[in-house]
Amino acid sequence: MSSVTSLVQSVDWAAVAPPTITAVVALAVLVADLFVPEHRKPLLGWCAIGGLALAALSLIPLVAGDRRTFCLTTDPGVCSYAADHFAVVIQFLVLAGALLTALLSVTAVEDHRLPAGEFWFLLLSSAAGAALLPASRDLATLVIALEVASLPAFALVGIRRANRLSSEAALKFFLSSVAATAVMLLGVSFVYAATGSLHLSRVATALRDLPDPQLATLATAGVALTLVGFAFKTAAVPFHFWVPDTYVGAPLPVAAYLSVIGKAVGFSGLILVTVEGFPSYADVWGPAVAVLAALTMTVGNVAALRQAPERAHSAVRLLAWSSVGQAGYLLVPIAAAGYAEDAAHAIGSTVAYALMYAAVNLGAFGVAALVARTSPANRISDYRGLSARRPLAALALGFFLLCLAGLPPGIIGLFAKVTVFSAAVDAGLGWLAVVMAVNVVIALYYYLQWTAVLFRTAEETAGTEAEAEAGSRVSAGVGTGTDTGAGGGALEGARTQAPAAVKAPAGVPQARIPGPIAAAVALAAVLGIVLSGAPQLVLRFASGALL
Repeated sequence: MSSVTSLVQSVDWAAVAPPTITAVVALAVLVADLFVPEHRKPLLGWCAIGGLALAALSLIPLVAGDRRTFCLTTDPGVCSYAADHFAVVIQFLVLAGALLTALLSVTAVEDHRLPAGEFWFLLLSSAAGAALLPASRDLATLVIALEVASLPAFALVGIRRANRLSSEAALKFFLSSVAATAVMLLGVSFVYAATGSLHLSRVATALRDLPDPQLATLATAGVALTLVGFAFKTAAVPFHFWVPDTYVGAPLPVAAYLSVIGKAVGFSGLILVTVEGFPSYADVWGPAVAVLAALTMTVGNVAALRQAPERAHSAVRLLAWSSVGQAGYLLVPIAAAGYAEDAAHAIGSTVAYALMYAAVNLGAFGVAALVARTSPANRISDYRGLSARRPLAALALGFFLLCLAGLPPGIIGLFAKVTVFSAAVDAGLGWLAVVMAVNVVIALYYYLQWTAVLFRTAEETAGTEAEAEAGSRVSAGVGTGTDTGAGGGALEGARTQAPAAVKAPAGVPQARIPGPIAAAVALAAVLGIVLSGAPQLVLRFASGALL
């Protein structure tokens, strides 16, 4: 009887509360959707927001970071779930980011007439998986959490069923993600075959001294294949091809969610498998991640630089490519961890940068969602003179873009970049620090260019609009290979695609900003301002050991 009793595990419900509460609220919203009348469906969104807030509050008892559960009865030190400092910080990022996404989504669900119950269930389910992943300490739980976070995201991208771009984006996202997951599972199976365990602590111990050279080769292949799966989730080059089309096709709040929470999931998983599971193979993953970081930031920033302001969805595409470039910066400290003596300290820079990026990037998407209400094409040119039409929105977006660029008054962006740059230099990766410096300069151009568009005067706006309309006429005629008469339809299409917000006559009152969008943007702005006022917090946070 005693042997049977010894196999029973006790569960620390306080430790698992954040993902558990999120999952329970997701199920409650889905069931409630069956009974709530159509005119009361918006209540489901506020229930989801309340659930996310409650899940975030459940992190308070875990701040000490010393709770573990689902441990082996034969070895209590080996656990599948750890609510340590790293897990708590990433869970806060995920839940706070999901909360801001939910605020942005309240209006989008009503405007696009999306199925409310399904939308909120999918968003909460994905957030539950994302909150579970940073606390996972075995490869099986890691993979399950990653898929729980990813599978609902596919459906969220394609939830606008009548929209061709949305369906195409969801299909591309799904197929490429499934391929990456298959590769990652193959790598995990190789690691398990070589080590005989899935727990990260035991895997790390077994990999240090493999008795058979053939097992060492198998383990090396497993490490490399596992990294490929997480590289896709982080949108690292060359596994980034799904990003632009997916962001354009998805509802804007979902694109914002993918740009922040999707990356948090990928980076937290990548940190755990490299630093916790494969430290003895740092000579394999260290140089690989360094090359990925250099390629990712370069490709992302160069592609963002080439976005034409008059192109449809150019604002969202620029944010998409910018997020790829930012992913390159986030990879730098992980690469540095492969060369540092204390890898646990190096990854603090990645987490600090991720917190800054999450706040300001969600804020930028919030302003984009606001502009999209009057200019659905969401061109960068649609933001001309935004300061005259919506001064607060223009100031907020300008601040967010300057934070991403690392320029005052967005001091927090500068200090976050300094921590990442320092991590590369301290690890002896001087060449990577140089590549990063060059990319920061490249990014300055397109961030400042967009910021300048916001504050152009009425005269400059009118002149630029006339030039753009003339150019669109010429391009329409040349592009179709027809004369003016035959190209009349194309010309008319070019005229109707002119930015609606710019064409609005002066003095016409703008529609009121929806409260949830205003709240999301305001929260992001306040967080950015507070952090910019005390940037030393980032340096202190980055210097601490989270694992």
